[in-house]
Amino acid sequence: MTAATSAIQSERLASGVRLATETMPDVRSVAIGFWVGTGSRDEPERLAGASHFLEHLLFKGTPTRSAAAIAEALDEVGGDCNAFTTKEYTAFYVRLLSEHLHLGLDILGDIMEDPALREHDVDAERTVILDEILMHADEPADLAGETAMAGLFPEHALGRDTLGTADSVRATRAPDIRGFFEEHYRPANLVVSAAGDCRHEEVAAALEDRFATRPGGAAPVRAPVGPDVEPLVVVRRPTEQAHLVLAMRSVSRFDEARWPLAVLNVVLGGGLSSRLFQKVREERGLAYSIWSERSGFYDTGCTTVSAGTAPEHVDEVLRIVTGEIEELAAKGITQRELAVAKGNLRSETLLSCEDSGSRMSRLGTSVLLYDRAWTIDEVLSRIDAVDLDAVWEVARSLAAAPRTLAVVGPFDADVFDGAALGLAGRAA
Repeated sequence: MTAATSAIQSERLASGVRLATETMPDVRSVAIGFWVGTGSRDEPERLAGASHFLEHLLFKGTPTRSAAAIAEALDEVGGDCNAFTTKEYTAFYVRLLSEHLHLGLDILGDIMEDPALREHDVDAERTVILDEILMHADEPADLAGETAMAGLFPEHALGRDTLGTADSVRATRAPDIRGFFEEHYRPANLVVSAAGDCRHEEVAAALEDRFATRPGGAAPVRAPVGPDVEPLVVVRRPTEQAHLVLAMRSVSRFDEARWPLAVLNVVLGGGLSSRLFQKVREERGLAYSIWSERSGFYDTGCTTVSAGTAPEHVDEVLRIVTGEIEELAAKGITQRELAVAKGNLRSETLLSCEDSGSRMSRLGTSVLLYDRAWTIDEVLSRIDAVDLDAVWEVARSLAAAPRTLAVVGPFDADVFDGAALGLAGRAA
């Protein structure tokens, strides 16, 4: 059954693949994405990093197309391709002129249906990924973020880095990758989205029979997170700056509280006028950058505050951050802050739809994660409906939620006043 809202159409094809398209009559390009409902949290520990491994490997070619042939075909038409891996899904996409729509569908369809996954390609990409893991370890801000997730979701796949570990990547072999692919990369766990100068019926027809030889599949069954967190983790590094991430458990992507949480996030640290940016950077000059962001997962979520500051300013920055969170829980936000945050979210939503790639991405994630194509008007109406009481309730919940503080810098855990910060922990 096909559901249409203005230029958006979506349906489940006979193969089981879900398709969503959006026609943009004023452009001459098309963006196509293949979205797999499996990410790093769906990997067994021994195969940690398998989804990211596949992100690297699928563009290495198929039995009928080499990696060089794929690159040459896209270069010839001025197209580009890429992929990325998250905690709960993996995406592969191309963007090209609409006259080359079928080329894009053919290339993506081939690599998703029958990738080569040759042993020598796996060995070559293993070296690349190990270098990528080392690169992230050398970036203290990245390390702080990864450490915070590990502390917020200890002993759970959500707390693992999407890259996997050096040990798991070294141990993964071509048959392991092939088995993971065969289990997860099947039609019922796949969404195709396209946006730009395209017709829904044309895209559907091109895809209709492609996955008939590999039917079935299902969304992965996910283990719930436990209640415990590791409150404080300090990673000693001889850096000139200390990198801090305060991570708090928050709501899942399905919870209606995600809308007032989005507003609260803008007020806390999501913009130049946010409380943390104004107080930490503008008024006191304690950090070059400080920000907050939120992430919603299938069954939980997190809100984080990240900052880089001089080691001697760590304690003061942390007291400001925790103080603002407590202040928001005690008093909520003002009417003016509500108006500014709503305006920010409205503009962010509209500006994110200025090109075919952004619209393709919004469609793909919407259908994959919510099994429906959210319209812009629906999103804007949810934002507009948020009131002061709803934000205040979310602020109180956030202040009381389990939290983790991750610190990367030139000191040990015992320099922190855990009692004052409501924290206790260990050094790593």
